[in-house]
Amino acid sequence: MSAVESKAKNQDTTVLIIEDEAQITRLIELELKYEGYDVLTATDGLEGLKAIKDKSPDLVLLDCMLPSMSGEEVCKQVRADAKDTPIIMITAKDSIDDKVKGLDYGADDYLVKPFATEELLARIRAVLRRKPKSETGTLQYKDLWLDQFNRVARRSNQELELRSKEFSLLRVFMMYPEQYLTREFLFSKVWGYDFIGESNVIEVYIRYLRSKLREKQFGKLIHTKRGEGYMLKAIEGAPLEEDGSDD
Repeated sequence: MSAVESKAKNQDTTVLIIEDEAQITRLIELELKYEGYDVLTATDGLEGLKAIKDKSPDLVLLDCMLPSMSGEEVCKQVRADAKDTPIIMITAKDSIDDKVKGLDYGADDYLVKPFATEELLARIRAVLRRKPKSETGTLQYKDLWLDQFNRVARRSNQELELRSKEFSLLRVFMMYPEQYLTREFLFSKVWGYDFIGESNVIEVYIRYLRSKLREKQFGKLIHTKRGEGYMLKAIEGAPLEEDGSDD
């Protein structure tokens, strides 16, 4: 592919730079625009997180050390919100532990400052190649349908009025249907942090979600098993329970 063809292809790709050092942001921005990318910028973690939610960029370049919210926390929250936007962390932290931590938080790649522009561009191309080209953004299980991008969910063609965490919780269930998911796993995926203590927030939101799914009208979908967790599964004639175990 020629340089002209490459730039033309990149014109449909938006990259968000979340970086608090203006000089670095400007240098990256100029290089990306020269390559044909559309570029958005944010200077702190909260502003960056809002831009990811509102602008839906195709890729994020994320600094680790940011005002208001660290890059690691931004990354964790993006993944907790069920967004699979590609993220490349760019940081001066160069230890193996830092790299492993960044990748475990959900980053797709990790680039240490200072870096060569050619390497940054190559990593952007590599990460974008891994993104599914025909991604529809929808999930379906039985009579459940969920649009991840527009955050709309339906059951039996009726739209469900879900709050943010209820939507994220349903999305996780639909990504892993017919298997038990532990409370720790749900905490990590939906709330973005490790499970601590005996909080009953999972049980509370499971009750909310069961009500929103209209189980009494359309049939039970979320099942509980003590010691194993919760499962999304359509079982004809399954009894309804408010809490506790199916067993």
